Parts: sequence; C-alpha cells; structure tokens
Amino acid sequence: TTTDLSFKLSYYNEYKSYLSIHHALAVLMSTLVQYILVRGDLAGTWPRGAIIAQACHAATAVIYQYRNDDNVMTYTNDMDNMHKCVLEVKSEEQMLNLSQKLKESNIDHKLWVEQPENYCTCIAVKPYPKDMVRGFFKKFKLLQ
Repeated sequence: TTTDLSFKLSYYNEYKSYLSIHHALAVLMSTLVQYILVRGDLAGTWPRGAIIAQACHAATAVIYQYRNDDNVMTYTNDMDNMHKCVLEVKSEEQMLNLSQKLKESNIDHKLWVEQPENYCTCIAVKPYPKDMVRGFFKKFKLLQ
C-alpha cells in the first residue's frame, strides 16, 4: 500500500541519516589518511621529479575514482588539513604483493602503471581512518 511504502521510505531515509552520522563520528575518532607507496628501486634510474609525478598521478586517480565515497568527500572537503603518508616499497614484486593483499582485504586503491613502459610505479590508497589501514603499512619506511 501507499502508506506501507511511505513508512518504508521514511525508515530508509532515517537509517541512511544514521549511517551518515555514524560514519562522521567514526571519522572524527580517527584521522583520515591517504597512504602512497612508491618504488624505491626506481630512484637509481629515474629523475626525482618523474618519481614524484608517479605519486601525483596515483593520488589524483584514486581520489577521482572514488570521488563519491564518504571518506573521500570528507577528506577533500577539508583540503587544508589533508594527511598523506608517502612510503617506500623495495621492488615491483613487493608492490604487486601489497596491491594483491589490499585487494583481498577490500581496501580501495590505485596501482599506477606507467605507460607505455608498463611499469608498476606507485600505489595510492583511498583515504581511510588511520586506525583501519595502518597495519598494512607498518613494515614500510618513509620514502627518502
């Protein structure tokens, strides 16, 4: 009936609002951070600017790809307070292994593959509450 449908729609909207409030509270309790991982083995052969460009490509791509995600919208609505952590992976193999582990754990990310060379150069993770994802990155050091 129309009344039944109206009640269900009202309930759905209240539930959706509850989820948004719940998400906002969770975000407030943990800083949103975007992890970016760059291949350190490229430093010997690639110019520094080219390596930085790879990180920029990946970070831009993942933000755009997930632009309608609640975390991304919260993160980009406060641009003056963004938190990024740029880490180093030792090799392409280590990068591919990490990307697979993130995929298996449903952690949204972008594996940047430079073309036409077809080199995996960087991973950028969508912004997440730090407490939720930092375990994946504990073994990596800051990019030097």
